[in-house]
Amino acid sequence: MSWNTFSTVAETVKALDDKKVSAVELATHYLDRADALQPILNAYVTLDREKTLTEAKVADDNRAAGVAAPLLGVPIAHKDIYLIDGWRTTCGSRMLENFVAPYSSTVVRNMSAAGMVTLGKLNMDEFAMGSSNETSYFGTVKNPWDTSRVPGGSSGGSAASVAAGLTPASTGTDTGGSIRQPAMFCNLTGLKPTYGICSRFGIIAFASSLDQAGPFAQTAEDCALLLSAMAGFDTNDATSLDRPKENYSLDLAKRLTGLRIGLPKEFFGEGVAPGIAKAVDEALAVYRKLGATTVEVSLPNVKYSVPAYYVVAPAEASSNLSRFDGVRYGHRAAEYTDLMDMYKRSRAEGFGAEVKRRILIGTYVLSHGYYDAYYLQAGKLRRLIAEDFKRAYEVCDVVMGPTAPETAFQFGSKSDDPVKMYLNDIFTICANLTGQPAMSHPCGVDENGQHVGMQIIGNYLDEARMLNVAHQFQLATDWHTCHPSI
Repeated sequence: MSWNTFSTVAETVKALDDKKVSAVELATHYLDRADALQPILNAYVTLDREKTLTEAKVADDNRAAGVAAPLLGVPIAHKDIYLIDGWRTTCGSRMLENFVAPYSSTVVRNMSAAGMVTLGKLNMDEFAMGSSNETSYFGTVKNPWDTSRVPGGSSGGSAASVAAGLTPASTGTDTGGSIRQPAMFCNLTGLKPTYGICSRFGIIAFASSLDQAGPFAQTAEDCALLLSAMAGFDTNDATSLDRPKENYSLDLAKRLTGLRIGLPKEFFGEGVAPGIAKAVDEALAVYRKLGATTVEVSLPNVKYSVPAYYVVAPAEASSNLSRFDGVRYGHRAAEYTDLMDMYKRSRAEGFGAEVKRRILIGTYVLSHGYYDAYYLQAGKLRRLIAEDFKRAYEVCDVVMGPTAPETAFQFGSKSDDPVKMYLNDIFTICANLTGQPAMSHPCGVDENGQHVGMQIIGNYLDEARMLNVAHQFQLATDWHTCHPSI
C-alpha cells in the first residue's frame, strides 16, 4: 500500500484516488493508533468510533458513486473549541465537561463539505488560555518527541496528534500564537490566516478581535489544501471577509527569485536562544540560495505587543466568558443559597486558575476609571504596530524570524510564573494584534535536538505567497519529514 501512518494530506488524497486505501481503512487505522497512544499523549478529549466510521463509509460510497470533493475521505481531528453537531465540546474546561453541541461551526461544515472525515475532538488549554497545554481540565498533552516536554499551547492536542501520526491533519485556533508555537514545538507546519478569512461562527470565543482558525499539517502544501477547504465568507460571522473563494495551491510551484525577506532587528536580539538563532540563520541561507534576498527592517512598537495583548485578550475574554453562569448550559454548582451564590459557586468550580486570572485582569482593565488608561491605550498600540508592518512591506514581501524565543520546555518550568509563560509568545502576538497572516514551518533543531520553527508573517490576504515560500523551502530541505519514534 502506497500510504503509511505519516503520509501527508496530499499523499493520502492520491492513495484514495488510486484506490490504494479506503476511507474506512484510514479512519480505522488512525482510531486504533489514537486509542493505543491516548494513555501516553492524552491528545484527544473525545473519540466516537461509530460516528467516525459512519462518515468514512459515506465517503467511500460517494467515491464509488463518482462524487467529486477535493479531500473526500481524508481524516481530520478538530480542536475541542469547534462546535460539531452531536459531539461533546468541552473547550478543555470543567465548565463545559458534558456539553453536546447542537450545531456545527462553519469551518467544520466547510471541511465536511470538502469530504473530510472527523476522527475526534482534541485536547487544549482551557478556553484556549495557555502556551503549554498545562491548563486543560482533562490533563496535560505530552509532546510526542519528548513526553517530558510541553507540546505548546493552546492547540497542544492538535499539534501532538499530527506529529504522532494520530491524524494526517488537524484544526487549531490562534489568538496569540496558539497554532504557530505548537507547530514549532512539534515540528509541524501551522498557519494563522488573515483575520476574517475563516469564519469564527461556532468557535467558542476567547478574544473575538484576535481569534482565528487555521490548520496543522506536515507541509505547506497540505496547509494550502486545508485552507482552501476551510476558508470562505460566512453571513453568520460579522467579521467574515466577503471575498471569492481562493485556491491556495495555485502558486506553490512559483520560484523565489526576487523575493524580499524582511528581518526585523527586534526578532534577532537579546532573549533568543543561541540554538534557535543558529537554526534560523541556516534556514535563511537556504532561502538566499533559492533566490531570495534579505533586508533588515525595524518594528519598533512590536516590543509593546505582549503588554497590549494581555490587556486586549483578557478584556475580551472577560466579556465572552460572562455567558457561562450555570443558568442555561455548562457546569452548575450542586449547592447554593440564591441566584448570586449559584453564579459564584458555578464559576468558581467550573473555571480553572488561568481562566480566573484572565477574567479578573480583563474585568479590571474594563472597569470604570481604568478603561482609558489600559484598554484604550492597547488599542492605540495595535494601530502603531500595524503601521510598523505597513512601512516594512514597502521594502520587503514577507517578514521572517524565529517562531518562539526558546524550544519546547519541561512541564512545570513556567507554570508558577505567568509572565515568563506569556513572554513565550513575544514573536507571534503581533500578527494577531494586526490581523495579518502568519505561519511557522520546521527549519532545524537546537543543540538539545529540540525543534525550531521559522515564522513567516505576510501582508493582509497574502497567504498564497507565504505558502509558496514555505513550500519551496520544504522542497529544498527535509526537516518537515522527521517524525518521532513513538
